[in-house]
Amino acid sequence: MAAEKVSSVQDRPRRLFSRFYASMSPRLDDEGLAALRDELLAPLTGAVVEVGAGPGGNFARYPSAVASVTAVEPEPYLRRLATAAARDAAVPTTVRAGVAEHLPLPDACADGVVFCLVLCSVPDQAAAATEAARVLRPGGIVRFLEHGRADTLGLRMLQRVADATVWPLLTGGCHTSTDPVAALRAAGFVVDDVRRLRFPADRFTQPSTPHVLGTARLPG
Repeated sequence: MAAEKVSSVQDRPRRLFSRFYASMSPRLDDEGLAALRDELLAPLTGAVVEVGAGPGGNFARYPSAVASVTAVEPEPYLRRLATAAARDAAVPTTVRAGVAEHLPLPDACADGVVFCLVLCSVPDQAAAATEAARVLRPGGIVRFLEHGRADTLGLRMLQRVADATVWPLLTGGCHTSTDPVAALRAAGFVVDDVRRLRFPADRFTQPSTPHVLGTARLPG
């Protein structure tokens, strides 16, 4: 399990947030994210691309049906943590520099793509979804667990205000009022098995509480 040398062109440093996110990840897992990771990854098989792997929190949870994982992460500090986590990963895992909108991978190289709490901070979700379609083989799937637009008008308004003011500055570019399902459908995916949920379920509601978990399939 190895990491490639990285290119600064593929870097998006978030020096303060990356350290905060890495430190809070164990707490999030304890609050229920670990179980959601297991649910997210369970249907995957073959060669998988994980986009925005962060510190590598998913690596130990890939099922045995997955033959290999290529993890792409643009934040240098998180990428170093992911490289260390790859050494103890459940399946052979390689960590690469790269951004979601321009994956450093060939066409039709993967059976599955994973988006896990990453699209909210991608400047161009449409491009990220199109790239996922490019690297997937016909019939491949995307498994996603992402922030999503709230179901209620009041919380949607709060999300829009937060996204337009301080929230992205405090959270590494995260925008909570996003629609990953719409972005995937626009890229040609058939989206099914969608489950909307609250996370963390037991904390007070905030703009980032609504999430969506599901599968997008590439026709083929």
